[in-house]
Amino acid sequence: MKVTDHLARANGKTLFSFEVLPPRKGENIQTLFSNIEPLLEFKPPFIDVTYHREEYVYRQHPNGLLEKKTVRRRPGTVGICAAIKNRFDVDTVPHLICGGFSKEETENALIDLHFLGIDTVLALRGDPIKSEGSFKPQPDGHAYACDLIGQVANLNKGEYLDEEQDDTFATDFCIGTAGYPEKHFEAPNHAADVRYLKHKVDRGADYIVTQMFFDNAKFFEYVAQCRAAGITVPIIPGLKPLTGKKQLTALPRSFFINLPEELVEAVAQCRDDAAAREIGIEWCIQQSRELMAAGVPSLHYYSMGKSETIRRVAAALF
Repeated sequence: MKVTDHLARANGKTLFSFEVLPPRKGENIQTLFSNIEPLLEFKPPFIDVTYHREEYVYRQHPNGLLEKKTVRRRPGTVGICAAIKNRFDVDTVPHLICGGFSKEETENALIDLHFLGIDTVLALRGDPIKSEGSFKPQPDGHAYACDLIGQVANLNKGEYLDEEQDDTFATDFCIGTAGYPEKHFEAPNHAADVRYLKHKVDRGADYIVTQMFFDNAKFFEYVAQCRAAGITVPIIPGLKPLTGKKQLTALPRSFFINLPEELVEAVAQCRDDAAAREIGIEWCIQQSRELMAAGVPSLHYYSMGKSETIRRVAAALF
C-alpha cells in the first residue's frame, strides 16, 4: 500500500514510521532485523530504507601511481526493502537518489521495485561524495531531484526512456520528496527553497518528509510557508533523539541544522553520554507530543541504525 493511502486511512490519527540504514557491506541482514523488531509493536505502516551512493578511494601502487576505485559501503537497498516486506509484512519505501545513477539505471531500479510490489519511493538528489566539493551528477543522470521525480511520474504514465509503452505497462508509484524546515544548505533563502519544493510537487511528488529538526516552531512556520505557496500534499516531520554530547556539533555540521539553546545548555552540562541521551529522549518525546497535538500525519524517526532510543520515544506516545 502507498504511503498516501496509509495516511488517508488513518483518518487524522498520527502514524508512527521510521528510517533504517542498509547494513554495511559484508554485514548480515539479521542485524538490521534485530533493530526493526523492537519497533514493530508500534505498528509502523511503512519503513524507509536509505540509499548510500558510491565513494571514491585512491590506492597507491608500488610504482607510486594512484588508482581511483569506486566503493559502495552500504549496498542492496532494493533487496533489503524486499526482505523487510517479506519478513515483517510491512510496506517499505526505498530511497532513490540522483548521484551515482544514469537515467537508464534509475529506470531499471524502478522496474525491479514495481515487479516486487513496492509502490512508494522517496526521490532525492543525494549528497555530494566526500572527495567532491559539490554535487556532480552521473553522465546521463539527473542533476536535480525534480527531474528524478519527473522520470518516476513519466513511468507512471507508461513513458519509458526508449519507447512509449501501452498504459498496461505503466507503473503506479507514490512519490515522496524531502523538505527542509531550516532550508536546504544550498538554497539562497527560505523563499527560494519553498519555490524549489513547489516545483518538485508540481513534477509529481505526492508527499514530503522533512529533514530532522529540534525546534517545532521552525516546522510550523515551514508548513505555513508551504501552504501559502500552494503546496497541499502531506508534510511529515522527521525527528531524531539526540543520543550523545558529540552530537551537539556533529548534527549541525552534517545536516546543516540549528539546535535550540535550551537543549544545548542542558546537554552541555551532562557528565556523560548516558545523561545526554536521557535529555535527548525526553526532548524528542515533548517535540512529538506537540506535533501530534497539531495533527501531523505521521511522526517519522531517523534511527541511524539503532532502535532503542526510538523505541523509548514511541513507547511514551503510542
